[in-house]
Amino acid sequence: MSDSPSYSRSLNLLGATNFRDLGGYPGEQGRPVRWRRLFRSDHLAALTPEDAQALSALGLARAVDFRGEHERATLAYVLPDVAYYPLSIEPTVVQRAKEMALSGHTLTPEIAMDLMRDTYRAFVAHNTREFATLFEHLLDNDAPLVFHCTAGKDRTGFAAALILLALGVSREVVMQDYLLTNGLYRRPAQVNGAAPEAVLNVLWRVQQDFLEAALQAVETDHGGVLRYLEQRLGVGPGERKRLAQWYLEP
Repeated sequence: MSDSPSYSRSLNLLGATNFRDLGGYPGEQGRPVRWRRLFRSDHLAALTPEDAQALSALGLARAVDFRGEHERATLAYVLPDVAYYPLSIEPTVVQRAKEMALSGHTLTPEIAMDLMRDTYRAFVAHNTREFATLFEHLLDNDAPLVFHCTAGKDRTGFAAALILLALGVSREVVMQDYLLTNGLYRRPAQVNGAAPEAVLNVLWRVQQDFLEAALQAVETDHGGVLRYLEQRLGVGPGERKRLAQWYLEP
C-alpha cells in the first residue's frame, strides 16, 4: 500500500497538509485505483500560489466541499477552472462540545470519543443525500476531483471509505488510508490550548473506532456496504461497473 515509484500519495502542499491521492490501492479484481483522478483533502482556503499551480498542473477540475455553511463562509476559496460543489454536512462535534462547555460540563477524552463515534454514525443516518450526490459527481465524468472538509479526516474520511469500498478496495486497506491522516494533518495553531491536549488529540486525529462506528451502522441498519451503496446512495452494480471503468486501471 506504499506510494507508486512515479507518484506520491501526499501532494506535500504548504496550505493543505492532508491533500492526498487515492490512487494505487488494489480494487476490484486486483486492478489498482488510477492515480491523479481522486483526491481527498483538508480545506483549500490556505493554499499558496505554488500550491494552486501544482493543482492546476494535475488538471484538477472539480472540488466537492463537505464543510458547513459557517465553515465555508469563514474560509472561502476559489480555484481557477475548478468547478465547485458545496455539500453541507454541519460539524456536529464542534457544536456539541460548545454546548457542553456552556452548560458547565467538562469535555473529557472519553466523552470526546463518544461524540466522535456518534458523529460517524450520524453520517450514515442523516447525510445520505450528500454522499449520494458525491457519487453522482463521480459518475458524471472522470475529470480529476478533490473532496474535502475542514480537516479532511471525518466527513472526508467516511466519503473516501465509501468510494474505495465501491471500487472493491478491501476494508483493511480502506482503514490504512483513513489512518494516514494522523501522520499528515497539522491542526490549526489557534486551537492549541482550547481544551486539554488529550481531548484535542481525540478531536483532531482519527481512530479506527470512529470509522468502524460508521461501517457498523452500515452493516446493522442497511445490511452491508453493497446494499447501502445501492439502496441508499444509488450506486448499484451498473454504477459500480462504471466507477471501475473510470477510476480503476484497465
